[in-house]
Amino acid sequence: MSEPLRIGRWLRRLVVVLGLMLAVAAAAVALYAQRVLPRGAGAIALPGPQAELRIERDEHGVPTIRAASLDDAMFGLGFAHAQDRLWQLETHRRIGAGRLAEAFGPGALDNDRFLRALGVRRAAAAQWAQVDGETRSALLAYTAGINAFVEREMKARPPEFVLLGLHPEPWDPVDSLAWAIMMAWDLGGNWGSELLRLQLAAKLPTARINELLPPYPGERPLVSADYAALLRDWQVAGHALDGRALASLERAAPPSGVEGAGSNNWVLAGSRSATGRPLLANDPHLKLSAPALWYFARIEMPGLKVAGATLPGLPGVVLGQNEHIAWGYTNTNPDVQDLYLERIDPADPARYRTPEGSAPFETAEETIRVKGQPDVKLTTRRTRHGPVISDAGVGQGVFGAGGPLLAMRWTALEGGPGTLEASLAMQRARSVDEFVAASARHVAPMQNMVVADRAGRIGFVAAGRVPLRRADNELKGQFPAPGWDARYDWAGHIDAAATPRELDPPRGWIATSNQRIHGDTYPHYLTSEWAPPYRQQRIEQLLGARTQHTLDDLAAMHADVKSLATQRLLPHARRAQSTHRLAVAAQQRLAAFDGTMAADDAAPLVFYAWVRQLAAGVFADEVGAPLYERSLGSRSFRDALEGVLERDDAWWCDDKATPESESCAAQSGAALTRALDELAARHGEDIGRWRWGDAHVARSEHRPFSRVGALAGLFELRTPVGGDTYTVNVSRVGLRPDARTGELYIDEHGPSMRALYDVADPAQSRYMHSTGQSGLVHSPLYRSFVARWAQVEYLPLWGGAAVDTLVLTPAPQAP
Repeated sequence: MSEPLRIGRWLRRLVVVLGLMLAVAAAAVALYAQRVLPRGAGAIALPGPQAELRIERDEHGVPTIRAASLDDAMFGLGFAHAQDRLWQLETHRRIGAGRLAEAFGPGALDNDRFLRALGVRRAAAAQWAQVDGETRSALLAYTAGINAFVEREMKARPPEFVLLGLHPEPWDPVDSLAWAIMMAWDLGGNWGSELLRLQLAAKLPTARINELLPPYPGERPLVSADYAALLRDWQVAGHALDGRALASLERAAPPSGVEGAGSNNWVLAGSRSATGRPLLANDPHLKLSAPALWYFARIEMPGLKVAGATLPGLPGVVLGQNEHIAWGYTNTNPDVQDLYLERIDPADPARYRTPEGSAPFETAEETIRVKGQPDVKLTTRRTRHGPVISDAGVGQGVFGAGGPLLAMRWTALEGGPGTLEASLAMQRARSVDEFVAASARHVAPMQNMVVADRAGRIGFVAAGRVPLRRADNELKGQFPAPGWDARYDWAGHIDAAATPRELDPPRGWIATSNQRIHGDTYPHYLTSEWAPPYRQQRIEQLLGARTQHTLDDLAAMHADVKSLATQRLLPHARRAQSTHRLAVAAQQRLAAFDGTMAADDAAPLVFYAWVRQLAAGVFADEVGAPLYERSLGSRSFRDALEGVLERDDAWWCDDKATPESESCAAQSGAALTRALDELAARHGEDIGRWRWGDAHVARSEHRPFSRVGALAGLFELRTPVGGDTYTVNVSRVGLRPDARTGELYIDEHGPSMRALYDVADPAQSRYMHSTGQSGLVHSPLYRSFVARWAQVEYLPLWGGAAVDTLVLTPAPQAP
């Protein structure tokens, strides 16, 4: 046989072998993909349930859990959460425990250091010691349901576990309580404003800080004291702020208090409803994630039939409707976090100063495991106010060696298990009065809760624990206070019966959108950092547009993208003068623009590019570019910009880095020029082809694979959206370039779900969340809601026919 023939034969054999190997690999992948999908039908005998329970899923993957008792229902919910969202549960558990670095590597170490210093899991363990009765039983049953799936039913690990080389660990009730604390963190964040003011005090007088961080419209600044003078009086000014340590602390902390994370809800009495009975709408605004934060479920058992949004990691329906009531939340955003400067005793570094002398730090030793690197040891400290969070930073603290430490007092770390107790009681409430009574146990995060019942009543209550501050505490939680001065200590908490509330108002409706929820005569201080009232004002406009509303009218309100905030600044944008080659075309677009932030329009994109460039030109030189850019992660300074332009404030508009004196008009024109340069480079020279939705994309982040270039496109979910930070159909506009992609105007906070409830006819109630029910990336249910969510469409709350039924039965007891 000739040499070429032999080579040809070997090549053919090689091709056959490679083909067989590829076929085997493809078969293995297909088998794995099938095995990792949850079983939807059949019967499984498991230890844990006391009687037979059924998990009936509809075509969208939404389960109806039918059980004979609350404990069995919670077992079934835990089992369903583990089936569909096991990796999400894993991330929730690791975040609450500060154990991300052992899975994700050294990039997550700073985050773990902060969470360990904050002591989330230690606080959750202390809460678990207080849990009893029905709440304890429900938590144990829910935990058992998760673990039963992992230990008895899971045939293959979800892809994230495989790719990262991880195995699921047993769930624990403390994991649930830790995740509840982290949800409160997500909706808190006043500590960040205090930290920002601390840094600004080294650059600006208090009056200018109050212009950059202005009070709520119509209110005066809460604090007029000279921050720099206070630091001198406290003998702190001699210790220079360590900018590197402060930046490290901010990066290490999970995001919280982000502008645009809030929510809308409104409820109509029968007098304002076409049905003659109440209607209720809710859309919580949270960080968008893949899978979504929410998981829809229905629970039916003797004495309870409830449907709505659950949170993987927690038992029960958090937002929804039962046979008697419907309810929805928005964030109150109270000031429940205070930072304290703690002075170390110079004679003994293991002690710190108090009003009564020195006291020892409470300490705990932590070991942080880091993937691919040696373990990291961390000693955490705690004062009488709370955890020393500056221990999580780099170097020797935010004030350097010998300087004061930063401790945080926060209601969520001190409260008992009341939040979960309240949630379980509220889902069983049969009237507005019963719901409000149950809400008194809620601790954190404080929420504006609206509720309606079948008897026709409507109500609102702001539920949660808020500190009382002394009359001589002139800082009111706006600025870190000296921990050694008793006047800045909390003087207890506002009584649960004294928080703002309203029942059956004559106007026939109640609405909240994170605006100020009380009048001038309310006797207690809740916060000075309400959201700007634009969404609330727009909701009131739409509610006032007709005497009575249908559920479809409320759906149209959910879809509304007219921005009253844009309307306020639009005249200034139209007056911007620029010699840019595209300026005439841009101004033609702005002249026809009414503030409707439509995804298919160019004008919103021109407007936001101008706003971004103008805010940077006005504020970055006074604040300092690094601090300004970091701050854009949580705020836009839009309210400050409104004030500067409306006052024609030459001090802010002047660029301190140039010898000339720039006017606000000059800054506005220069901003338009820079904006058009930016947009032309990114979107081309033809303004007619620009679209707001091309830049303003809702991105649902996947942990951790959104940060892995090769995997981001597979795991994270994207869709073009309209709206902005201030529209009813909210979609936060990110003004800071994305750290990974450099994109501008990305939306990562929006309506995490939308719900409309008809208490007279529950069959009309509907809802939608932002991704899909499944957390398995290859499942068609991973992204099945995305397009419908973007188009503001809904699913029926009570669902259709079951397409799969899984029966869980008690396993025989060993003799």
